[in-house]
Amino acid sequence: MAGGITAGIKTKVRRAAISGGLELAGGLSRAGLMPDARGRGAIFTLHHVRPRVIRDFDPNAHLEITPEFLDMAITQLKRDGYRFIALDDLPKALADRDGAPFACFTLDDGYRNNLDHALPVFTRHGAPFTVFVAGGFVDRTHTLWWETLTDLLSATGRFRFDFGSGMQLLNAESVAEKQAVFGGMAAYIHRQDESAAVSALNALALEHGIDALAMTKALTLDEAGLRRLAQSPLASLGAHTISHRAVARLSSEQAVQEIEASAARVEAITGKRPRSFAYPYGDRPAVSPRDHRLVADLGFAVAVTTMPGTLAAAAPLHALPRISLNGHFQRARYVSALASGIPFRLARS
Repeated sequence: MAGGITAGIKTKVRRAAISGGLELAGGLSRAGLMPDARGRGAIFTLHHVRPRVIRDFDPNAHLEITPEFLDMAITQLKRDGYRFIALDDLPKALADRDGAPFACFTLDDGYRNNLDHALPVFTRHGAPFTVFVAGGFVDRTHTLWWETLTDLLSATGRFRFDFGSGMQLLNAESVAEKQAVFGGMAAYIHRQDESAAVSALNALALEHGIDALAMTKALTLDEAGLRRLAQSPLASLGAHTISHRAVARLSSEQAVQEIEASAARVEAITGKRPRSFAYPYGDRPAVSPRDHRLVADLGFAVAVTTMPGTLAAAAPLHALPRISLNGHFQRARYVSALASGIPFRLARS
């Protein structure tokens, strides 16, 4: 219990610190300070776009924004003088140093709500966007472990799991305890053979009546849905591996196979090879310089991480930073603050 309470307090303190930092950055930006931090523009990361449903336990809430906030964010960026470009056009935009700042929108994993709720907002504003597709989600052969784990912890507060040294009893009755267990199991998945760890989680979930593959089907677009999405002239599809494993923890041969097979799967849907790639997870432990080279050698024009930052004119095209539109910070002024680049400049100082 104590560990869960401590984790909950740390989460609240961290969110308060982020909010304070965004308020400070917004104030500095409105005062005209640190204008060079904005760079040439920004790439924004989204996942779920759907109406908010309040849940007591919601460890993935940061991956979810409302359609209303997306509309608000685009409107705010327009007011701030941004133009919206397709991700595929980013190399040209970076070279055009005289143009207005630009913004790109990207959505990872291909959720159904990208079609149902995000597309109408982008259409209303005429804003291009790219959806990164994991082939295993499209074909219902792989699962979204973070969704599976959330449903498991919502369904039960007590279960056993083997972290490698025998079965361990986990108590997760309170929300704080659930959050602590979620964090511990997520860390385990990230440091072990990801496929084996996820398989073990899926088997455990099934014991509690949760079908992880059925969840993939319920949450993500199939081939027909992606084709409907791609009919929009504003939409493009990018590659995102087959299994959504961290490529840095794969061998070079495995990484190439995952990336190339994902590109082929997108091409089978749209009729053209994707020019963009998103590294699963996208943070430093999940992406290495080797992976940047592999993606470049496979012919992708751009590849995006989730490492935060704005775009300099000389931004590395196969290791591009993105800015998360985080579900915990859905305010228009925060979008301006993030796009200013000041929070990331301050974090590095």
